[in-house]
Amino acid sequence: MRILFTRLLMGMLILTGTMASSSAYVRLPAIIGDNMVLQADKPLPIWGWADAGELVTVTLGEAKQSAKADDKGQWKVSLPPQKASAAPVVMTVAGERGVGGTGNPAISVKNILVGEVWGGSGQSNMQWSVSASTNAQQEISEANFPEIRLFIVPNRLSSSALDDVQAKWVVCSPQTVAPSSAVLYFFGRNIHTTLKMPVGLITCAWGGSRIEPWITPDVIASDTEIERVNGVYKQQAAERTTARGKFLQAHKSWLESAEKLASAGQEFADPPGVPADPSAQFGSPAAMYRGMVHGIQPFALRGWLWYQGESNRGDGMFYTKCKKALIDSWRKLWGDDMSFLFVQLAPYKYDNNETLLPEIWEAQTASLAIPHTGMAVTTDIATIGDIHPPNKQDVGKRLAAWALAQHYGKKDLVYSGPLFDSMAVEGSKVRLKFKHLGGGLVARDSKDLSWFSIAGEDKQFHKADAKIDGETIVVSCDAVSNPVAVRFGWNQIAEPNFGNKAGLPASPFRTDKWTDAKNATP
Repeated sequence: MRILFTRLLMGMLILTGTMASSSAYVRLPAIIGDNMVLQADKPLPIWGWADAGELVTVTLGEAKQSAKADDKGQWKVSLPPQKASAAPVVMTVAGERGVGGTGNPAISVKNILVGEVWGGSGQSNMQWSVSASTNAQQEISEANFPEIRLFIVPNRLSSSALDDVQAKWVVCSPQTVAPSSAVLYFFGRNIHTTLKMPVGLITCAWGGSRIEPWITPDVIASDTEIERVNGVYKQQAAERTTARGKFLQAHKSWLESAEKLASAGQEFADPPGVPADPSAQFGSPAAMYRGMVHGIQPFALRGWLWYQGESNRGDGMFYTKCKKALIDSWRKLWGDDMSFLFVQLAPYKYDNNETLLPEIWEAQTASLAIPHTGMAVTTDIATIGDIHPPNKQDVGKRLAAWALAQHYGKKDLVYSGPLFDSMAVEGSKVRLKFKHLGGGLVARDSKDLSWFSIAGEDKQFHKADAKIDGETIVVSCDAVSNPVAVRFGWNQIAEPNFGNKAGLPASPFRTDKWTDAKNATP
């Protein structure tokens, strides 16, 4: 009976853990499977599990690599870079006893293409499906793109790094596209139709998530810029240890009592319940990385799209530090200075604090200082009363423009709206300069420029008159004779009309760093 109870106890204690099998069969992670797209022009890590010490051979065309499984049964090879190709190929993976012997059968991974692979992560606006987007039925019915492949990572939290996920690659079609990330799909469709290359798209997002659960534990522990995140991480780890210790003690007492009652032929109570894991809660630092991202790396890809920040509203510039930590951690994971393209949040009326969202816009814009990043501005395609604007087509198109210009040689493509560069006070006026003029500065609706405000040393902002003067904007207000600061779009419901002739909106900004200013009345 003690053996039975011990087995029960062991089952309860496996709260989290890897999904690797101890079976003798050679096994691949879900991310390496039929219908996948392999990243072109990069070394290709292929990995899996087998008996400890077993020699595993991977063959793809003329490329062949072998590796022995380590003492944990894990093996990994790196295939040489492949050229993009829409001709389906087969990859074989076999253990040393698997070909013509009595041991493991060879695995054949079929219908593989080689092209461009991108992931999409973040919260609900990235998870938002094609089926919930503008013109959904038409988009779904027209989604016949056999050279686009889709992979959706299921939502899972974990206090330990899971080695695999439960998902599979599917060929993009009207029957498969509906649940995929709309932003990622429309991005990928633009890349595919422009480059005429196969595209693989990995959705790895969770609605409502903060940024901290996506960062890896090692960067949380080592990045002094996000020390407060590490404080939460360590506290939850300590709480987990304490909770598990109390559970073991309670279970030991229950087991002793249950055995006595059972020996006497009496009924006994059910065992104590397994406690909730403090390190695997929805907001726990690293919990989504461990449950969702770890199991798909180091699968080769070109880069990531990121659409998140709503749940970090109120963090201000600390969000930039967290964004850098996230990017650093994933680049370290993949060993690749890969691209991160992100979406600046859309205007939305959250509550009566009208500047918390602009402070996140500011933090997102500051993240452009991180190398190989890009930002799609969405102030012109928002729904003020809905935090999920359904127009994901333009979001995907704008992110694709960054990718096409940065990575795929489309140097003449305008990929950004105006970004604030500098200001100069000229008497009672302020002249503003911008980057990314996009053929010229415009008011997109041909009306007066909106959502500019100006302040003097009293920190009282007033609605301002703003005029385009060549490649600059001149801002003034009769109520401010000695201006010192300008704000643009500095309100959660701001939908400004300022942009460039390429049709891309300007990002909101402020020239001050005041925490006690009075914002202009809309």
